[in-house]
Amino acid sequence: MDSSDKKMKTECIADHIKLKGKIYPCTVSLAMDLIGGKWKTVIMYHLQDSEKRYSELRKEAPDITEMTLSLQLKQLEKDGLIARTVYGKKPPIKVVYSLTDFGKTLIPVLKAIVEWGNQVASEKGEFVEKAS
Repeated sequence: MDSSDKKMKTECIADHIKLKGKIYPCTVSLAMDLIGGKWKTVIMYHLQDSEKRYSELRKEAPDITEMTLSLQLKQLEKDGLIARTVYGKKPPIKVVYSLTDFGKTLIPVLKAIVEWGNQVASEKGEFVEKAS
């Protein structure tokens, strides 16, 4: 097979990728900047089925600190993956977070991560109750 028979992979079209003024060496680097880290995918997982208030997200991810949750929500919103909607003008206002259409494109990836995590837990780990 000569080189003209090979299809060029999307991630190899150019030396770098530019998104919102930021330069990435590859598409994997771009993706991991948007969803990488310990908490971004966890937050998005909890938003995939319905919008949630901040307090609901805290209950569903109790190991995340308030500061980290707040920072991650701001970053996900800045990157266009989640939307923050404020209801009301005077306290107490209601604020909810939801996936944007762009964020919803990640749902198949989230499902694959869940399936893989379930498989690893079943085959190599064990399910335990957290000590109080």
